Amino acid sequence: MPIVLFIDTATNQYYIQLKWLAKASIEKHLEGLIRIKLKIAFLNFYFYPLRKKSSSKDKKLVNENTVKKRKRIGIKKILRMLRSFKVKRFLIDIDTGDCMTNAKLYPVYGLLNYGIGSFNINYEGRNRLALFMENRPIYIIKSFFKT
Repeated sequence: MPIVLFIDTATNQYYIQLKWLAKASIEKHLEGLIRIKLKIAFLNFYFYPLRKKSSSKDKKLVNENTVKKRKRIGIKKILRMLRSFKVKRFLIDIDTGDCMTNAKLYPVYGLLNYGIGSFNINYEGRNRLALFMENRPIYIIKSFFKT
C-alpha cells in the first residue's frame, strides 16, 4: 500500500494519502483559515487546528514528580527515512522579481534540469512548487532498522 505526499502551490492541493484507505488534506477555510479534511474509506471528517480549545474545569492533576522520558529519534534515522521516499515529480517555476537575479539563476537551473527535476525561470511573476513523492511502509520500517 503506497504512501503518497503531494504538494502543488498552483492548484492549492496539499495532501498525504495511503492509497485506497485514507487521505488527509489541508484546505482553505473562511472561518478558521485552514482545515484538515480526513477521508477514511467513505467517511469524511474535518478538523480545525487553529481554533482555540475550550478550557475544561475538570482537568486531571499531574504529579510533578513523575517525569516521562521520551526516546528521541536520531537525525541519521530521520535522514534514512527521508531517503526512502521516491520523488516522482519535482517542479519549480520561479520569478524573483529582479531580472538580473533571474538571469543569474538561468544557467544554474539549466544544469539542474538534467538530473534532479524540472526547474524553470519565468519573467511573468509566477511562483510554483509541485512535489509528488511516494513510499511504502515497509521501506520506512527498514530505514529505522538499518545500521
